[in-house]
Amino acid sequence: MSGQQGGRLGVAFVGMGGAVATTAIAGLELIKSGANKFEGLPLADLVVPDLVDYRDIVFGGWDVNGDDLGSAAETHGVLPKAIIDDGAASLRGIRPWKAVASDKFCRNIDGAHKIAAAGHRDAVERIADDLKRFREDSGVSDVVVINLASTERWPDLSAETFKTLDAFEQGLDRDDESIGPAMLYAYAAVANGFGYGNFTPSVAADIPAIVELANNLGVPLAGKDGKTGQTMMKTVIAPALKARALHVDGWFSTNILGNRDGLALDDPASLQSKLNTKGSVLDQILGYKVEDHIVDIRYYRPRGDDKEAWDNIDVTGFLGQRMQIKVNFLCKDSILAAPLAIEIARVLGLAHKRGDGGVQEQLSIFFKAPMVANGHGPEHAFHTQEKMLLDWLGARN
Repeated sequence: MSGQQGGRLGVAFVGMGGAVATTAIAGLELIKSGANKFEGLPLADLVVPDLVDYRDIVFGGWDVNGDDLGSAAETHGVLPKAIIDDGAASLRGIRPWKAVASDKFCRNIDGAHKIAAAGHRDAVERIADDLKRFREDSGVSDVVVINLASTERWPDLSAETFKTLDAFEQGLDRDDESIGPAMLYAYAAVANGFGYGNFTPSVAADIPAIVELANNLGVPLAGKDGKTGQTMMKTVIAPALKARALHVDGWFSTNILGNRDGLALDDPASLQSKLNTKGSVLDQILGYKVEDHIVDIRYYRPRGDDKEAWDNIDVTGFLGQRMQIKVNFLCKDSILAAPLAIEIARVLGLAHKRGDGGVQEQLSIFFKAPMVANGHGPEHAFHTQEKMLLDWLGARN
């Protein structure tokens, strides 16, 4: 259940009042209270020197909703009330900090608990002040930022503002409207020496300007878009189909979900960001373009956090004979996502201790669109990604 003591780690969530963050915090509060339930935490059984213990993680963060986390968790409906009232009762005493947000980048999710910043530079300074205060007040040795906020619209990545650090900082100075909140959080974290992980499809630390900053300062980065359900299954199934020489003629995927993430994706601009990260995995794994790879995501309020991911796969095998595979994954969105957010934070903290800055490719296993160093394409096959992470950790059971 983790390795030797690695000090205390502060984790600052963007979107702290959301379903994923409240589930993650509740889970670790239960562990701290003695529940000893480590199910679903991918790295729990590994022994890794200096990897922070789950009990030594302290949480803070921002949200546009100022409700205490206990009330927020009840609203999301992921966890039974008995859990919130029992081991995770401390959630009722935790409130998020005021957030930097913009309805221009995320139309369907808004709230009154926002920073009234005078501009981009003021917003960055306020975010940085929160992080420094959190580190000092909590007494942790390091802080990492994990973006769990709602999906933002996709910006024009050809803009000169994003291409170099100098151009981006000039964009901050003139309040360039192409710079969204996710980028402001990423810049504020990295510029002040705090590791950053992007669990959302939003464009943030993956722009060249912030990668350049992270490389200059030796700050670890990872992202983007947490790989929890349907895409995880694709990256497990597709390598097996390739190994058996079964040609994928088409892959139709549909998702229905009714939580706040689903509501954000009900906006076409935010939805496109999600589709951009989900659509690239098959071609890289299989080595050819799947012409009929269709991904459909629908907001369906009655389902809440219980997401359904349904796949139909058409394949051709020996002697040109056609076959079908059908997968129906009835999953709990935040139950899958929360432990990954925790593990990403732990590994980013370890990378910082090891002096390993820049893009952390070993975390590819947790993302749909993994960030990479040196410009090569990302690795998507699950078994290869797992080996990358375990080799980097130097883990043993």
